[in-house]
Amino acid sequence: MVQVKLWGSLRDLADGQEVIEVEASNFKELLDALAAKHPGLKPQIDRGVSLAVDGLVYRNSWFTEVKPDSEVVLMPYMKGG
Repeated sequence: MVQVKLWGSLRDLADGQEVIEVEASNFKELLDALAAKHPGLKPQIDRGVSLAVDGLVYRNSWFTEVKPDSEVVLMPYMKGG
């Protein structure tokens, strides 16, 4: 199981939970598992999210490996310049 820390407003979409455990081995599986477990997250996931794995931030890197002991943080995708 992977522990996923939800950043900021994403917690509100997951019944206020700060950390969710899901079974996943990559970025895509993790997003699918989160959406299945907490359907309120799906619209934000569809709009775009970033995933920090062990301090590196990824976006749309579907096959990025996620290990059970990885530090994982899910964040809304941020745009800007």
